[in-house]
Amino acid sequence: MQWHCIMNPCNAFVICQCNLQKKAMKVLVTALVIITLSSSCNSNDNAAKALSNSGTDKPSTHESVRENVLTSAEQKTLTPVGVMKDLEEGNKHYTQNHLTENDYMGMLHSSAQGQYPAAFILSCIDSRVPVEEVFDKGIGDLFVGRIAGNFVDEDILGSMEYGCKISGAKLIVVLGHESCGAIKAAIEHERLGNITAMLAKIKPALEMSKDFAGEKTVENHAFVERVVKDNIINTVHTIPLKSSVLKEMLDKGEIKIVGAYYSFETGQVSFLDEK
Repeated sequence: MQWHCIMNPCNAFVICQCNLQKKAMKVLVTALVIITLSSSCNSNDNAAKALSNSGTDKPSTHESVRENVLTSAEQKTLTPVGVMKDLEEGNKHYTQNHLTENDYMGMLHSSAQGQYPAAFILSCIDSRVPVEEVFDKGIGDLFVGRIAGNFVDEDILGSMEYGCKISGAKLIVVLGHESCGAIKAAIEHERLGNITAMLAKIKPALEMSKDFAGEKTVENHAFVERVVKDNIINTVHTIPLKSSVLKEMLDKGEIKIVGAYYSFETGQVSFLDEK
């Protein structure tokens, strides 16, 4: 009897070809096929487990990637106070650099048939205030309006009315920020094109800050901060005065209107005033 042996290094088994009877050869081949398939299955199972346990290259502080957005049913269960607390918690994530990992394409597809945001954020145009990230929110969570100096005019008020009365947002946040350029321009009484008329909307905050004890210049950080915060408060109080729609919702407790101040140094949002 002659044996010819071939070693396969991948599957670690020996295929032996010999001058055997046909029946014995079939038994041997069948056994080898079973062994090979079993080895392959075990290898695939181990690979799948390793992939599942490895996660992604980017470390995540959350258990899963978010791909869903707020639904109409979920929005209806929200309260103004609950939404505000959620924004505060989201800001903590931001300041700790622990933002939720979002599947933006998944969220885009989920929101394609409708949107049900929880809040309307009125922010300055400043590029250093990334509103959604500041509150750890994604697609479908927030309405965001931007205007230099975060004051309200007819168009902003109309947008707020749409966001709250038509689309169901529960909270309006007037978000001002540290070292605001529009506020500094108002302090210095800048006059240039349409900027002149725009800055006139901030003049009430200058009146509110008249009792500030100290140098009333843009070089005085404390004074600029005071005017920024007075401007936020003035805007919060102005919204229901100039919008009967939002005032009615406010009086019924359907919405809240709050002011907030954003720090460039820490990324923290401090809520100032609420109605």
